[in-house]
Amino acid sequence: MDALDSAYAPLETIAARAMSQMTTENFPVALRLLPAAVRADLATVYRFARFVDDVGDEAPGGPEQRLALLDVVEHQLRGLPGDAALGPVRALAPLVGSGRVPLQPFLDLVEANRVDQRRSSYETFEELLEYCALSAAPVGRVVLHLAGAASQEAVRLSDSVCAALQVLEHCQDVGEDARAGRVYLPAEELRAAGVQAADLTGHATSTGLRGVTVRQVVRARELLEDGRPLVGLLRGWPRLAVAGFVAGGLATADALDAARHDVLARTVHPSRARTMWHALSLLARRP
Repeated sequence: MDALDSAYAPLETIAARAMSQMTTENFPVALRLLPAAVRADLATVYRFARFVDDVGDEAPGGPEQRLALLDVVEHQLRGLPGDAALGPVRALAPLVGSGRVPLQPFLDLVEANRVDQRRSSYETFEELLEYCALSAAPVGRVVLHLAGAASQEAVRLSDSVCAALQVLEHCQDVGEDARAGRVYLPAEELRAAGVQAADLTGHATSTGLRGVTVRQVVRARELLEDGRPLVGLLRGWPRLAVAGFVAGGLATADALDAARHDVLARTVHPSRARTMWHALSLLARRP
C-alpha cells in the first residue's frame, strides 16, 4: 500500500461523517427558503468545507500527519472531475466539471487548514484577515459563482462579509480555540490588554479579554457595513442568501454586545428573531 492509500482510512471515516451530518436542515432559516437545487449545491459546498476543517482539527496524529492527509485531499481535488474516492470531494465534480465554480476556492480551504497546522496565533489583525482570505472568503466566492454574479466588486464586498463572519466566530469560540491550542485574537492586542494564555481557557472573561473582544466586534461591524452593498447588487435567491449571511453577522455582533462580551462563561449565539429582523431590514432597502 503506497503513502496515498495508507492515508485513506482516517479520511474515509471523516468523510463519511461529513456526508451524513451536513444537510440543508442545518441551514439558517433564510437559506432554507432558497430553491431546492441551490440548497443542494450549497450543502455540497458546506459539506466539503466541514470535511476539510475536520481533517485539520480532528484527524489522528500531529500536524505532520494532518498535512499529509490534506495533501491527499488536494490531490483528489486536482483530479476533478475524475472519480475521486472521497464523498465530499467527489460531490464537487458537477460544480467544477461544468465550469460553474472554479477549483481555487476549494484549494484555498485546504490551504487554510494547512496554515492551522503550521501556526497557532497571529500577531496582528491584518494577519488574521490574511487567514480569513483562505478560511472564509472562498465560501462567499463560491456562492457568487453559483449565482453567476462573481464580478470584481461583488467579490470584494463578499470578502468583507465573510471576514466579518469569521472574526465574529473567533470571538464566540475563544475558549474552544484556546483549548485546541489556537488563538485567533491579535496577539499584540492581547499582550497590551494584559491577557495571559490561562485567561483564554478559564470560566470567567477578564476585563482585558472583554476589551479585546469589543474591538474585534467593532471591526466586524465595520466589515459588514463595507459589504452591505452586496445585497443591493444582487437579485433573486443570491440577494436572499447574502442578506441572510449579513443578517446573521449583525445578529451575532448584537448578541456579543448584549452578553457584554463574556465569551467564556457560555457560547454566545444570535437570536433567530434578531437575525430575521436584520434580514428583513436589509431586503427592504432599495438596491
